[in-house]
Amino acid sequence: MPEYWVSDINKAEEGVAQLEWAERNMPVLMSLRKKYSDEKPLRGAKIAACLHVTKETGVLVRTLKAWGAEVYLAASNPLSTQDDIAAALATEGVCVFAKKGESEKEYFWAIEKVASIHPDIVIDDGADLHSLLHEKHPEMLNKIKGGAEETTTGVVRLRALEKEKKLGYPVFAVNDAMTKQMFDNRYGTGQSTIDGLLRATNILISGKTIVVAGYGWVGRGIAARARGMGAEVIITEVDPVKALEAVMDGYRVMKMEEAAKIGDVFITATGDKDVITWKHMEKMKDGAILANSGHFNVEVSVKDLEENSISSRELRRYMKEYKMKNGKVLYLLAEGRLLNLVAAEGHPSEVMDMSFANQALIAKKVWTEPRLEPKVYKVPLDIDQNIAMLKLKSMGIEIDELTPEQKEYLDSWKLD
Repeated sequence: MPEYWVSDINKAEEGVAQLEWAERNMPVLMSLRKKYSDEKPLRGAKIAACLHVTKETGVLVRTLKAWGAEVYLAASNPLSTQDDIAAALATEGVCVFAKKGESEKEYFWAIEKVASIHPDIVIDDGADLHSLLHEKHPEMLNKIKGGAEETTTGVVRLRALEKEKKLGYPVFAVNDAMTKQMFDNRYGTGQSTIDGLLRATNILISGKTIVVAGYGWVGRGIAARARGMGAEVIITEVDPVKALEAVMDGYRVMKMEEAAKIGDVFITATGDKDVITWKHMEKMKDGAILANSGHFNVEVSVKDLEENSISSRELRRYMKEYKMKNGKVLYLLAEGRLLNLVAAEGHPSEVMDMSFANQALIAKKVWTEPRLEPKVYKVPLDIDQNIAMLKLKSMGIEIDELTPEQKEYLDSWKLD
């Protein structure tokens, strides 16, 4: 048995059943696993991964192991681990260090355990593992052949490292792949955030005013799903182009200070801190609900809630009621952490199929090809398009192909 740290190893049987269900709904990743299992393209590679420990992540980990890798896994959020999955992976030879409800100390201890293996490949979601390696283990950086980053927040952090010329190994921005961003961020987060909102509150969305902070792919997805269920949706933005897009998409756009007065539910999706602070909270309706779908718990100021309340209590699982000094009551969901992964199960397997196919193929590329210069790289277009074609094939959909004459026409500058 490998070394592991999980909540209850006896939950492994439940986890195996969940993994089988996810595999049934992840045909792209499963076809890739089968294609390369005999070849073992990751033979000899030690992979350190910091990801949400969900059934979909479990399918990725099983694939990396089937390709010959040794995998060490920590959670990328203290509350997102599915304990049955962690237990199942531990029984299958994965060194997994993850429990739902980790303290901050335990969270970083687990990431340190994964970092300490002197990895060859680093797969991260949020860049906590990448950051820890750069801050605490600079001696390891030259050995690391490359890495990947799953989410917008992590890519921002890595580009900051690159800008300061401190990035120690090449990293592929998996988040920015079209088959990740357009589907995982938009359709996956849109559906799973609403799922988390409903599980935490059981409110009727129809007729509510829902304020979505941020109109990137995640914000677009949440806004579309909320509107589709009958909500009036307001968008807040700092980017004029995205704000204009939201207007053209038919949403009301205004400053958060104005939206605060009329919103029933507030969902942040910006990747930045202090999106909702006391200056907004004090203007909110009695009974307003606050939630976050950004990676870190910094978008809604929990500190401001606590400092301006006279009491608080857990009213429902993943819902905390704050009685404010101004006489109003506000509700915070999932401790201000990722609503979709804390109160629900994260993204549906069908979209994570494409995201994790990107992760697997990037790991293969990193390990089998010469080491690149330490930079943040885009996922190659051929990988993106191959994943899209595999997904279409799994859905029984065929598309047209360009004829040689059409290709020649598109490549030509001549008038005829």
